[in-house]
This record gives sequence, C-alpha cells and structure tokens, in this order.
Amino acid sequence: MPIKPKAEPVSAGVTETKAPRKGVAKKKAPTPTQQTATAPPPDLGMGVNLLEPGAWFKVWAPNATKVSVIGSFNGWSDKSNVLTRGDGGYWYGYVPEAKAGDEYKYALARGRKKFQRNDPYARQLTGSGGNSLILANDFDWENDDFRMASWNNFVMYEMHVGTFNVKEAGKPGDLYGVIEKLPHLRDLGVNALNVMPLNECPGGFSWGYNPAHPFALENQYGGAKAFKAFVKAAHQHGIAIILDVVYNHFGPDRLDLWQFDGPLDGEPDRGGVYFYNDWRAETPWGDTRPDLNRGEVRQYLLDNAMMWLDEYRVDGLRIDSVSHIRNVHGRANDPEHDLPEGWSFLQWINDEIRRRSPWKISIAEDPNGSEWLVKTTGEGGAGFDVLWDNWFVHTVHDTVVTMEDQHRNMEGLADVIRHRWNDDPFKRIVYSESHDEVANGSKRISEEIDPDHAENFFSKKRSALGTALVLTSPGIPMLFQGQELLADKWFDPQIPMNWSRAETFRGLVDLHRDLIALRQNRHGHSKGLSGPHVDVFHVNQADKVIAFHRWQDDVPGDSVIVVMNFANRSYEGYRIGLPDPGLWKVRLNSDWAGYDPEFTNHPSFDTEAEADSYDHQTFRGSVGLGPYSFVVLSQDSPS
Repeated sequence: MPIKPKAEPVSAGVTETKAPRKGVAKKKAPTPTQQTATAPPPDLGMGVNLLEPGAWFKVWAPNATKVSVIGSFNGWSDKSNVLTRGDGGYWYGYVPEAKAGDEYKYALARGRKKFQRNDPYARQLTGSGGNSLILANDFDWENDDFRMASWNNFVMYEMHVGTFNVKEAGKPGDLYGVIEKLPHLRDLGVNALNVMPLNECPGGFSWGYNPAHPFALENQYGGAKAFKAFVKAAHQHGIAIILDVVYNHFGPDRLDLWQFDGPLDGEPDRGGVYFYNDWRAETPWGDTRPDLNRGEVRQYLLDNAMMWLDEYRVDGLRIDSVSHIRNVHGRANDPEHDLPEGWSFLQWINDEIRRRSPWKISIAEDPNGSEWLVKTTGEGGAGFDVLWDNWFVHTVHDTVVTMEDQHRNMEGLADVIRHRWNDDPFKRIVYSESHDEVANGSKRISEEIDPDHAENFFSKKRSALGTALVLTSPGIPMLFQGQELLADKWFDPQIPMNWSRAETFRGLVDLHRDLIALRQNRHGHSKGLSGPHVDVFHVNQADKVIAFHRWQDDVPGDSVIVVMNFANRSYEGYRIGLPDPGLWKVRLNSDWAGYDPEFTNHPSFDTEAEADSYDHQTFRGSVGLGPYSFVVLSQDSPS
C-alpha cells in the first residue's frame, strides 16, 4: 500500500518569468528611480530576472536581517544594492547596472553575523566554489518543434557526459563532445537519451549525484548554453532527452544552501531553512535531505523540475532514488521512518508535469519496485509513468554471468520476462547494465563473464544474450553507454569511453543496430516486439532454452517469436511451438559470423509451421540454434 498522501502545503514561491514567444515584443519594466521604493512586477520570478536595462533579483532568506546583491556591477559592495524584505521572508530589488555576463552573489546579515551565498536559482557559476553568473536569454532554438517517439517504441541509452567523448586527457568531456557522437547513436537506433545529472558539482570528475547547485549547469560540461545546444542537436537527430535529477539529498560538499541564512535557533550544526533539522535529514550521502515539509522548499524543487522541462526543453525526468524521498532509509514497509510529505511531493511534481506537458515522461528509480509508484495520483499512487525494473536487471545479470550452464535458472528468467506493473508492460524500463550495476568496482557484464578476458567467445556471446533480452522483452529497453562496444571497464568518472572499440567490434555494433531495428519494426515485419503482449511458452530448464511470443494486435504478420539458447551447444533443428500456420522467416541469427569471426555461423533456416500442437501452441516448427545464441522469427504481413 502507498504511504498516505499529505495535503499539499501552500507555497510562498512564485512562477518563473517566461521568455516571450518569438515575434512578440518583450515588455520592459520601467526603470525605477529608487529601487527600494518601487514595487516589483507581479510575476517576478526567483533569482535573476534580466531586463533591458538592469535586472530584478529575488531570494528567499527568512532569517536574514539584511540582504544585498553584490557583484561585478557594483564593485562587490554590500551597501550599493540593498534588497527589500517582502512577505514570507522573500527579498527583492532592482539593479539598473546589472547585465548579462556579470558575476554576483548575495550578501546576507543575521544580526552581527555576515556571510555570502550564491543564488540558489543561479543557472551557471564560474565553478563549484565560484560566483553566480547572469546569463542572457538569447539562445536560438530555431524551429525546434520536436515530438518524441511513442514510449513503446523507445530505445533508451544511459550516458554520462563527462566520460562519453573525452577530447583532452585529464579533463572531463563536455556536451559539445557528445553532440559529435549523436550520429552514432542515431544510426544505432537510439531515440531517447537518459543523461546522468548535469548539476554543478565539486571537482571536475563526478557522477553528478552530489549536486551542490541544483539549478546550475556544470561549468566543465559547457554550462547552460552548451546544454541547450545539446538538446537542440539531439532533437534534430530524432532523439529525446531524459534528464536525471536528484531531490533526495544535496551535496554534501560546497553547499551554499547549507545554513543559507544561518542555522536555525538551537540547531547550530544542522542545515537551516532548506533542510530537515532532525532525524529526517539523514541519508546515505550526508544529512542533507531537503525539508519537504516546507512549502518554499517544495516550490524550489518543483521550480527546478519545471526549469528542465520548459527552459531547456528536455522531454522527461528520471528522479533518482525515490525510495529515499518517501522513506528516510529508502525502505519499503517501514512506516516508522516514512516521509508522507515526500510521497505527496512526488504526487505534486507528477501532477504538474501532466498538467503542463502531458506528453513528457516521468521516470522513478526505486529498488523496492512498488506498483504504487506507477499508479495515478487519483488512485493514491505517486503518478510516475515508468519505473526502473530492478528485478529484471538482476535476473538477467545472474543468468548471463553464471559460469556453469547447469546453474542457469530458466524458470526465473521466464518470470521476469512476463513481469509487469498494473498489467502494463510499458510501466517498466528493462536493462542489463546501468551506472549502478557497473560502478564502484562492479564489472561490466563482458568482464564479469570471464574476468581479464572480456573479448573472448563466451563474453561476446553471453553479453549479446543479455542485450537481446533487453531489446525483445516487454518494457522500455535501455542500454548503458559502451554496451554496444563490448565495454570492459567499470564505470568511473575518470575513465573515458574507448571509442576505438567501435571499429574493433564493428560486428557487435551491427548486431545491436539490427536488434534495435527489429525492436522498432523498421523493416515492417516485427511489430510485435513493440506490442504489450507476451507468452513465454517454452521453458526448457534441462537444455537451457527459452522461447516466447510477442505480439501487438493479434493479426496476421503481427507475431514475433524469440528463441534463446543459454547453453554451450548447438541444435540442427530445435523444436518449438508456433501460434500460426505458414512460413516463419528467420529475421536475425546472432550466431552469424558477420557479427564476429569467432561465432560459429550455425545455420538457422526459415521454417514452415506444421499442424501439430506443441508447447500449448496449435502448430510447431524447428529452428537451428548455435551455442549461446538467439534467433528471431516472424511472418510476412499480408499484402
């Protein structure tokens, strides 16, 4: 059962000022003669609101007794631009000299104590320990009217910008380097990128899950302009962008949000207004969980989510470790440590996405895998569209890396292929590798199959079986960066992807491309692989062979049969059931030597269905199977 939702708190936050539509003149605010006496615009957004001339500033600091804007426009003086205190602890003011490119901070006083803080809403900093930057709102999106593929036709690819295409040794890669490689992903068939977090973080090498400045783009990745250029380029290649965001904790290092306007009374060592100041602050990454009982903090996180969707035009969000938003310890069935306000926050953010951009996708990562996460908020669910399937990844991993064939569990594999939440297979993302499974010393599948020999026959063969399970099972399939190159190094933010492997393993890249083409029905004879239906009708635990039927509309030519051999032996004619009469054609045989010269090239021919029941099917046929190989069959659609 879900955690009982909590009523949405009233927020003192405001809506971000939006850029005018193309061709519509932007109204200029009148230049005030005395900034402290001039009322702000009614729609004044948080942070910097750049005008011509000058800029309005707005910040939340309820415990401060004085707030000033200091920057390159006033010689960093805390006396030149003192802000006015408004209701709810919000401070605002107009600075006529401020312009794009200027650096700034807030100077706060609390009694006799003085300190400086970066803008919580800053879009870019000079560095994680530097100053906030005022950015111009002049990016040309041209005619970006991108419409992403339907989710059942998604093929996702998880990437880390800092390692994906490194151009200079000793430095992380940037977004412009990723843009150079977008044609590779497009040609592979990828149409959705899950990008690991891009927030400004301490140091140049980071996973991104330690956000120090939640609204700021990592400077070393190219900053805000580079990210817009990246999204625009991806859309031009037909690729949607799903961004990873972190709301379960911040930092914990170099946090300007920490004690932003000083510690709370009686809590000198706690985080202040942006964080819980009791046992609820605890996370595995530091005691820095945002206080989701405060309306202003909830608004801050909602504004962040909407910024990515609106200002940067991303096509969806993946919210990291939802388990640690709804429970202090990330557990299920632990009511004593549940955070009801966390559950209601998730509902609120998903309702807002549905209200503003119902075509955009909202993804949860929660290892507990509750169906309530992907139920609608009207049903009491969290309202996510999709959930990472933690059960799938671990089952597939264990199946392909197990050394001895006799220990492979075909019944367990059949169960995970059939699995779905709320009777909808596209409520889950299926994958065999992600940043969590191949990091911190955990090896890539190819390396784990045969340590120190990741390029041998067994690694290539069984890695391909894992990929085939991802791309042919019901769900939204996802690959992790380098999987198509038989990457053999665990994920480390200081280890770049080795693009020379794209040539070394060109055949395996082709195998991924051909599988994805079938998954997306590019040749018109595999529509069933994007359909909701599956029947795992053949499970041979003794010989380690499994076969399943995928279909969409149950019409002639709609069915696809996938046969997988998880043993180191071959078959001239392996008998399976078939659902329909007629000729079944082999669309892909993974043992083809064109994919790798070490493969055995075991033949698998088209088969005519015989009217003889088998495997609870009305017909039967025979297929050739090479060792550790799979075959995909379908019928031609009627003309």
